[in-house]
Amino acid sequence: MANYTYLVNELIAATENDSTEFLNFIPNMVNRAEERLVKDLDDYGLVTYTSVAVSSGNNKVTLPSGTRIVKNINIVSNSSKINLLMRTDEFINDYWPVSASTSEPRYYGQRNGSTVVVAPTPASTYSGEVVYISRPTTLTSASNTNYFTDFCYDLLFNACMVEASMFQKDYQTAGLYQQQYSQVLDLQRNQARRTRRDDMQAPASPAGADDNLVPNSN
Repeated sequence: MANYTYLVNELIAATENDSTEFLNFIPNMVNRAEERLVKDLDDYGLVTYTSVAVSSGNNKVTLPSGTRIVKNINIVSNSSKINLLMRTDEFINDYWPVSASTSEPRYYGQRNGSTVVVAPTPASTYSGEVVYISRPTTLTSASNTNYFTDFCYDLLFNACMVEASMFQKDYQTAGLYQQQYSQVLDLQRNQARRTRRDDMQAPASPAGADDNLVPNSN
């Protein structure tokens, strides 16, 4: 099973560089590669669920630390889970201009990188859940594995090799690994698409009949 130590050894072998300067920079390479994967992938492995309280009289909800993209916010009302509909903050302001007025929330909008605003302002406190994209625990010698090493190591390796080649100012090799990264990224994205449809599903035509497109043909 691949892990951080395995990755470091592969980087040294692939670059044929075991200098102290190179070794000291490897954590930076891995960090940059992981940041890139978080931005490039749309993968369930990056999804996190965190419980939050949507407080009475407060139309703002603080997002969990590390939230990159909010996928969904839901609340529990009368024992039923209700998904809030995403809207812009401009819509929220138009829809519920008097924040002191209260009712059951129906919408949420991104206010900034760490806060969302809900409307209507809650009349009571609701238990809620934020579903969001976050970065897995950063790879280090102490945290030896994460989602990237377990499920997309080839993509992680190629991203690291782009960074390693740039560090060595070997721009030609960096371009080759960039091409390899892009190819593997397409495969990883295709795998993510496949997780969103089971084998019993078939594409549906907007006209109401079976779709004549061949799955995964374009």
